[in-house]
Amino acid sequence: MALRTEHALHGRRRGRNIGLALVLVGFVVLVFSLTIVKMMGGASMEAFDHQPRTSILPRDQNPPARNPAPVAAPGTPAAEQGVGSTVPPQAAPTETSSQ
Repeated sequence: MALRTEHALHGRRRGRNIGLALVLVGFVVLVFSLTIVKMMGGASMEAFDHQPRTSILPRDQNPPARNPAPVAAPGTPAAEQGVGSTVPPQAAPTETSSQ
């Protein structure tokens, strides 16, 4: 069987594929290196999750007192029963006849 010669189109396509592969490998190396550089300063970095960075805030010398009793949300059945409230529950309205 005779050896087949490669068509010029296949040679150009292979060249473009190799070039694209090199660009993609370069991008992966860039992202990986940036990740490693950012992780090297891990003591001052926290995850970017839109949360306050409480670890870098100074401690409060007089923290607010915690409320030990649970408080029911207004308009819930527990609030109507007076759970966790210092205010006595309101009496049910009485029906009066005005005749």
